[in-house]
Amino acid sequence: MKELDPLLHNQLRLSIMALLAQNESVTFSYIVDKTDASRGNVSVQLTNLEEAGYIEVQKKFVGKKPQTSASITSTGMQAMQEYTEALKSYLDL
Repeated sequence: MKELDPLLHNQLRLSIMALLAQNESVTFSYIVDKTDASRGNVSVQLTNLEEAGYIEVQKKFVGKKPQTSASITSTGMQAMQEYTEALKSYLDL
């Protein structure tokens, strides 16, 4: 069986990656809302994923308010595909 990526084998990080794989870019607030996780936990997991090269985090101002958004990289998309294939091998699909 294929090895599961330990970085993606975490509920919140996997949820974030799934959201990003389906959308070109999502805001920090959207991730918090969809995952029902704390802002602090989402922030930590975004940093972990960014350090691995799986996502890019963009920070900008909308009007006078800061806005953080994230998007998946090609490395991240490849990791998600490999994770999905590995998971399928465990499930014998």
